[in-house]
Amino acid sequence: MPRRLRYFPAGSLVEVTCRTMQGRFLLHPTPLVRDLTLGVLGRAARRYPVQVHAFVFLSNHFHLLLTVPSAQRLAQFMNFLNSNLAREVGRAVRWREKFWGRRYQAILVSGEEAAQVERLRYILSHGCKEHLVERPTDWPGAHCARALLEGCPVTGSWFDRTLEYQARRSNLLVRKAAFVEEESLSLAPIPCWAHLSQSRYRERIAELLRSIELESARWSKHTGAATLGRVAVQKQDPHGLPNRPPRRPAPLVHAATGAVRRDIRECYRAFVAAFRRAAGRLRSGVLDPEFPLGSFPPGLPFVAEPRAG
Repeated sequence: MPRRLRYFPAGSLVEVTCRTMQGRFLLHPTPLVRDLTLGVLGRAARRYPVQVHAFVFLSNHFHLLLTVPSAQRLAQFMNFLNSNLAREVGRAVRWREKFWGRRYQAILVSGEEAAQVERLRYILSHGCKEHLVERPTDWPGAHCARALLEGCPVTGSWFDRTLEYQARRSNLLVRKAAFVEEESLSLAPIPCWAHLSQSRYRERIAELLRSIELESARWSKHTGAATLGRVAVQKQDPHGLPNRPPRRPAPLVHAATGAVRRDIRECYRAFVAAFRRAAGRLRSGVLDPEFPLGSFPPGLPFVAEPRAG
């Protein structure tokens, strides 16, 4: 099945998902991997600015909720994030093969409050919905729950491999700590709640977390089973293969109503039609066909949208 064209209008809210190679537990939720993950995420957001609203890194996949200025910025951000995670986390778990299974998957989230809150709750529920821990804040890996609940930034370590390489080339005896920088990342409120005060936003987050914890407790009571627990999660072999989950086609957009979903599909169809017309002209020998704004023409630079103001 061919990939969809990347369609992310300026200022889009998107949910990004990426899985490890064969679903292996390479994102092993140890303190070291958590620290490295947050450091790389913070550096990526600083180098290629996007608004990060929520994130969770489970053992074999991660989710991000982002607002991006363009499809190009999303591509730059994700290329930096995934390449550096593969290098740093791969080194930490002693994995030298391909790290990611395939290209990340990014899905539009509509401007509806119900759709945005549902995706935020979905990300917050990770760790609990898989019955790994009782509360989202119990997840030992990188998870946004506590930072959103307390309204504080997350911090991690960025290891400057360029400086390390230069020091090694110059035969300098330098402690490893000299190559480590602390990265800090402040999480932005989701667009539909951007008007709320900080205290009210934290209250909304607390309400979502309580509902997730109650759902987890009801599951345990109904089944009589306990969650795996953070200690057992951390004892898993990072090279291990889990049961393969069924793969389903991703939707074009997460929307709360059919009308909004249809409107976005119509916009996407118009975008694809314009892209195909331009691609046909390019194949026929026209060197400057007009591709739609926000697209990646084959063999040509990204077509940027005009800046506001």
